[in-house]
Amino acid sequence: MIDVERTDFVSVAVTDLERAKEFYGDKLGLRRNAKAHESYPEFETGNLTIALREASDGFAPSATSIALRVPDVDEARAKLEGAGIEFAAETFDTGVCHVAFFADPDGNTLALHRRYEP
Repeated sequence: MIDVERTDFVSVAVTDLERAKEFYGDKLGLRRNAKAHESYPEFETGNLTIALREASDGFAPSATSIALRVPDVDEARAKLEGAGIEFAAETFDTGVCHVAFFADPDGNTLALHRRYEP
């Protein structure tokens, strides 16, 4: 067995790197890692880095979501909707958390998330 300390980053394939940098940096407001290589821009979420990469042939958006923990899902959703981001459905209450799904410009699934029960 290996001793995994944590997950450092998740790689997200995109078809237009400039458009993706604008989305993750400007629309979502994630802090860009200035030390990352220009071909693989990285955005920090507090505990996990989102590393963008230009997609190769056969691109298909990821249906696996990246859940971004926020203090208040409704408030964060309103801000993103104000920036032109569309959500897939109404905010969902699972009984332990609130979650609202949306996608980046390439269709990769993201979610606003807040657990309110342990």
